[in-house]
Amino acid sequence: MDVFETVNTILAVRAFQSTPISSEQIKRILESGRLTGSGSNQQPWHFIVVDDPPELAKLAELAKSGPYIAQAPVAIVVVVDRTALAVSDGSRAIQSMILTAWSEGIGSNWVGYVGMKGVNELLNIPENLDVLAILPFGYPVKELGQGKKKRKALAEVASHGKYGMHLG
Repeated sequence: MDVFETVNTILAVRAFQSTPISSEQIKRILESGRLTGSGSNQQPWHFIVVDDPPELAKLAELAKSGPYIAQAPVAIVVVVDRTALAVSDGSRAIQSMILTAWSEGIGSNWVGYVGMKGVNELLNIPENLDVLAILPFGYPVKELGQGKKKRKALAEVASHGKYGMHLG
């Protein structure tokens, strides 16, 4: 799948098959995060792969917006430094990982946001670092309507030259 097709068809996945994801695919997803650009090349992130079902269940309990983490075969916890660009850079890495997974038929969704101290304790994350997100990964339970998105028209969100000027 080319990049535009991946962006055009990706949808959030919140229900996963129990089918495992290969270690090669997990490494590819991680590599896409690692290789993402960052401000001044600081790379203010750390990625923790969680594939133990009881640990996934605990993550699901701690992240109130993501109970479906428990059914995913694997999750990647994205941890960032407390620096000026860490949230932005970590978000870029997250998007790279989610898009890479989707291009291989693996779904995901961003769960949580900074402030999940219980996750720090569970995964032995130092107190000076923040959990930016938990990304559950798995094959979608059902085929999703790829490309059927409810998005504003391009003319509503883009201008040419100055704000509000028609793209033409």
